[in-house]
Amino acid sequence: METVETNSVSLKRPRSEDDVANADEIKRQKILEKSKTGNDSGQSIETVTQQPEDMKNEIIPNEESEEQEEEELEDSDEDGDPESFADMMKHGLTERDVGITKFVSSHKGFSGILKERYSDFVVHEIGKDGRVSHLDDFSVPVDDEVNFEDPSEETFAVLSDEDKQRLEELQLFKNKETSVAIEVIEDTKEKRTVIHQAVKSLFPGLETKTEDRDGKKYIIAYHAAGKKALAKVRTATDPRKHSWPKSRGSYCHFVLYKENKDTMDAINVLSKFLRVKPNIFSYMGTKDKRAITVQEIAVLRITAQRLAHLNKCLMNFKLGNFSYKNHPLKLGELQGNHFTVVLRNITGTDDQIEQAMHSLREIGFINYYGMQRFGTTAVPTYQIGRAILQNNWSEVMDLILKPRPGAEKGYLVKCREEWAKTKDPAAALKKLPVKRCVEGQLLRGLLKYGMKNIISAFGIIPRNNRLMYIHSYQSYVWNNMVSKRIEEYGLRAVPGDLILKGATAVHIEEGDVDNYTIHDVVMPLPGFDVIYPKHKIGEAYKEMLVADNLDINNMRHKIRDYSLSGAYRKIIIRPQNVNWEVVAYDDPKIPLFTTDLDKLEGKPLPVLPTDGKFRALKMEFSLPPSTYATMAIREVLKMDTSIKNQTQLNTTWLR
Repeated sequence: METVETNSVSLKRPRSEDDVANADEIKRQKILEKSKTGNDSGQSIETVTQQPEDMKNEIIPNEESEEQEEEELEDSDEDGDPESFADMMKHGLTERDVGITKFVSSHKGFSGILKERYSDFVVHEIGKDGRVSHLDDFSVPVDDEVNFEDPSEETFAVLSDEDKQRLEELQLFKNKETSVAIEVIEDTKEKRTVIHQAVKSLFPGLETKTEDRDGKKYIIAYHAAGKKALAKVRTATDPRKHSWPKSRGSYCHFVLYKENKDTMDAINVLSKFLRVKPNIFSYMGTKDKRAITVQEIAVLRITAQRLAHLNKCLMNFKLGNFSYKNHPLKLGELQGNHFTVVLRNITGTDDQIEQAMHSLREIGFINYYGMQRFGTTAVPTYQIGRAILQNNWSEVMDLILKPRPGAEKGYLVKCREEWAKTKDPAAALKKLPVKRCVEGQLLRGLLKYGMKNIISAFGIIPRNNRLMYIHSYQSYVWNNMVSKRIEEYGLRAVPGDLILKGATAVHIEEGDVDNYTIHDVVMPLPGFDVIYPKHKIGEAYKEMLVADNLDINNMRHKIRDYSLSGAYRKIIIRPQNVNWEVVAYDDPKIPLFTTDLDKLEGKPLPVLPTDGKFRALKMEFSLPPSTYATMAIREVLKMDTSIKNQTQLNTTWLR
């Protein structure tokens, strides 16, 4: 099958929504001014490397001061000249660099703007029961064992104005107090109960307990996991010993609605405000940053009331649909995700759009690993993965730390320059104010174990970050082999292809080939526990690995963590629940559909003109886990989804 010539898409990615509406106009003016002098220009794009859902992500608890420092550094870098970003991204990867070259549909491509607003990309998780997660209820479950009657004004009167102010400041972390003590003047059980009730009703982020101090009774209000309120911060294996009704499940499940935050950051923020360890949270999959996402989260022994209080404290988050259950959530339990995507300013005719969407629904798209699997700089993650598999540790160190062209934060550039000049881990680390990045972790490892023990130094990096590199290499091989398979045999099952029977892969025999279609065919990720196709592509796997100085028959590594067992992946995915609509609009800032939060807040959908200046394609579809929505969109638009290509196209669009 011939590769279809691509028509690419512009990707405009402002840092936020309406709060920076004027920033776009300022950038346009700057670019126009630059263009008059003959300089190339482009718009700054916020880049995100998302770990795929099939990889278990490790949360690294953040120190508050370091987290704030990193945020400030990121903000300062984002305000740089957009022209320089476009120039640096010329060194980035394209789809062809990672084996993404084929399409399955025959329609002519057209252009559009993906993620002009992060609210143009909405993801709803699909649970293991097939139910799509929605945020549609803020109410807190009634708990029979700890149920208070609705408090009266008399109840609140037991707290003085000074008490309320101190409690409010404690609840919102506005001071360094870890607790507030309220003296019980008339010490009776009834009076103490009223004070407990008043504090918990007015300040649901707090817990209370009674203490004797110098012969007097005090009600102590505190954050449940404050370090001085308890002997220690408890963890999932050592839960805190607060009273917890026996009839209530140990885990509070809730729906998390978040905007422009990835799942890991969101959980770190929630744990910070609740003052608990991030590892008491569990979830079924990670979600994009630059999007609105809705997913289920479970947390150990935190009440729905405390969680609901966070809706008053946090921006870009909403929590709801609370329930108590006896089990946490597990990675990989989800059935998939449902996507609602707006592609703005499309150029395709109605006929082109109909052809593209019908093809997506009936045939599907090539199940490539998307560009976010391979990083955004001039050193792709798969190259580091290949060096690990080759047991070439000096190259692993060099690839991670050496200077590289491309879009990077200024402090990383200085760190790399220092490393190239001195090869001194301590000197390079001093140039790095944010130590939680991979470079910082490796440099700390080199300081600890020395330059002659790179393996141990590399081991300081969290396990899942290390495995990301070799998974990236597997993905690189898979993409290239699938492109060869489609080029060689097209969109039909052929003898020698692989299909799954249960969890076991078997070859298609000549006499059975008519019983299968391209949608049944799988191809292996290289490893020691997989088999390969019995046609030309099986040999192509071996040739590719030989060229990379690897033995396809020996994918076990000296270090067990880096031994690849392999896996199987369908080569064509056919999305479910595919729907689409073309709408007209005049204002690029207005939303084109209502979100879960809009519906809860009663916001109406803007009235759209029938003959607006612009047209947008609203599309919905559901995908299984570990597939990339960007690859489905690529098939519709016939676009190159790489940041490099999108940045260059943005330059043209902004002019």
